[in-house]
Amino acid sequence: MFLPLQIHLTLPPWIGEVVDDSRRYASDEERVGLAIALSSRNIDSGPGGPFGAAVFNADGRVVSVGVNRVVPQTCSVAHAEMMAYMIAQQRLASFRINAGGGRYTLATSAQPCCQCFGATVWAGVDELLIGARAEDVEELTEFDEGPLPADWVGELARRGIAVRRDILRDQARAVLAAYGARGASY
Repeated sequence: MFLPLQIHLTLPPWIGEVVDDSRRYASDEERVGLAIALSSRNIDSGPGGPFGAAVFNADGRVVSVGVNRVVPQTCSVAHAEMMAYMIAQQRLASFRINAGGGRYTLATSAQPCCQCFGATVWAGVDELLIGARAEDVEELTEFDEGPLPADWVGELARRGIAVRRDILRDQARAVLAAYGARGASY
């Protein structure tokens, strides 16, 4: 029996149509807005879930992005945040994004699930910007976001990760509602 020795995950080819890697995304709203645009395009373009994320450096430049690729990649860890973290780590050649200095931010269209929360603890970001809340995800779709610590924001803060929530929440909720209305789930 032959066991595979590598895994290969990819983002969809349309990413370059949504992301302007020469642009400076200066505000929290611009950063989360990009994550929401990615989430919306992901559901319009195929079998991906309604989630988008992006890692930014201190200057507001995109380091990496991610969209939900669980179904097309047949990989349960291919969540938007996980994809953005893995690509940033590979691009920066460091398992901790901020290990080489500088501050990094993850902007996400929706609050990280329990898996992505755990990755956030170790990924090496300094800020987490969130559009929709977990309760929005569960209300508007059939996703189960899993258990989080009661004080998950405090847990991240104790590890030096600032959290800001409800950024463009209504826009993020609209994408979740559109996805939920399709009856699509996995």
